[in-house]
Amino acid sequence: MATTENFVKKIKDGYSFKGDAVLIGTGMINGEVVKGADVLLPLKTMNRHGLIAGATGTGKTKTLQLISECLSDNSVPVLLMDIKGDLGGIAAAGEKNDRVAERCQKLNIQYKPAAFPVELLTLSNQKGVRLRATVSEFGPVLLSKILELNDTQESFVALIFKYCDDNKLPLLDLKDFIKVLQFISSDGKADIEKAYGKISTTSTGTILRKVIELQQQGADLFFGEKSFEIDDLVRISDDGRGTISIIRVTDLQDKPKLFSTFMLQMLAELYASSPEEGDLDKPKLVIFIDEAHLIFQEASSALLQQIETIVKLIRSKGIGIFFCTQNPMDVPASVLAQLGLKVQHALRAFTAADRKTIKQTAENYPETEFYKTESLITELGIGEALVTMLNEKGIPTPLVHTMLCPPRSRMDVLTEREIDNIVSRSKLATKYNESIDSESAYEMLTAKLEQASQQSAQEKQGAQKQKVSGRTAQKEDSIFDTPVMRQVERTAASVLTRSLLGVLGLGGRRKSLF
Repeated sequence: MATTENFVKKIKDGYSFKGDAVLIGTGMINGEVVKGADVLLPLKTMNRHGLIAGATGTGKTKTLQLISECLSDNSVPVLLMDIKGDLGGIAAAGEKNDRVAERCQKLNIQYKPAAFPVELLTLSNQKGVRLRATVSEFGPVLLSKILELNDTQESFVALIFKYCDDNKLPLLDLKDFIKVLQFISSDGKADIEKAYGKISTTSTGTILRKVIELQQQGADLFFGEKSFEIDDLVRISDDGRGTISIIRVTDLQDKPKLFSTFMLQMLAELYASSPEEGDLDKPKLVIFIDEAHLIFQEASSALLQQIETIVKLIRSKGIGIFFCTQNPMDVPASVLAQLGLKVQHALRAFTAADRKTIKQTAENYPETEFYKTESLITELGIGEALVTMLNEKGIPTPLVHTMLCPPRSRMDVLTEREIDNIVSRSKLATKYNESIDSESAYEMLTAKLEQASQQSAQEKQGAQKQKVSGRTAQKEDSIFDTPVMRQVERTAASVLTRSLLGVLGLGGRRKSLF
């Protein structure tokens, strides 16, 4: 009993906050839920980022869904990355069943099914609001990092952006960038080198291959107009709840380059466009990135550094980022160190490598007198997790084995008809789903090259006509300059002379002289 009393006191002291907080579950000890050991989540620290980790089937997605519901209820907009396609159910009310009823009874809570305001977004041709960004919005530095270019190649990308700015050539989509790249390597090379310096065709060739690689993962669908405005992620519904924007990326699991490209651009845009907010009572926006390993598994060191920088700095803008992944070691240590909230579901120990990961994971959590963390991680049930977070003073709370509350929305997928209904009611779909192909660098340079080609053809044709005319005139002149014509001219002159002498009566005397 003393142990239980100490546990309750420890949890109450550690999870009592001055500001608004939401209930996410109740503490457990020796496998039993302990009444009064409520685990609360303070809204004030939700911009300190977090991690939700655990093996497949342990309840990570439901935890993500639960926290999103709590934030929406408190007028905090949420952005979810739906990799598996099972987060859309948050738009529909849940149903009470025996398992839900049993869990609610243990937690001493009432189950109130609820649907939440949802906006479906997409990077591809799936149903939803189309997300796009222009090449210009990426800028030379970020685009170079995405393409994993070296310093020399990065300088050529900067040259392309500079040239386009100076000549008012909009870079909207990848075909614009490719056209400029080809132009500076061929027809425009001589003129551009006079103004911007020597151009290496080896470097431009490498950049072109990198861009084509990005295109092969479907990047043409993402780059272009109309650009998605970040402010449309931070919206409150008519009933005062935060809108939950769900980006449907179920078709991008095998396209990590495109997924990481989008995520990095979005985070960079959020950071650049959001003002400094200082110490808010609750965040402006919270982002949950499911299957976060897709961002990190093929990221270069430069890209990882960029992500780490953004994660460090964006919280001052009132924005929180939560990574959801199977293995916490998927997240680089430099990023992991920035995460305040940690929700650790069960891990499985099938191999020696798994046991090593579990040991490392246990060492990342605060020490506790109530659990053997390393062994407990493998024994957690579905919907149970080890939880620790930062309190309002930035101090880690006690590690607690928590039975989590069930989500109030549907814990399953939406039907196609339900998806159609959500998209048809969306004001953003009307705003962004129209394809726009404005006149940009591709069209301008193509027109310029065609005009130059026509002018060159006309000049060539004119020169050819002039040459033919000169040959004709020369031919006409040369007829009278042949030996035969010269002899004819002499004969004619002689006859004419004799005729004139005859008329003058001098022909006979001239003849007698000879």
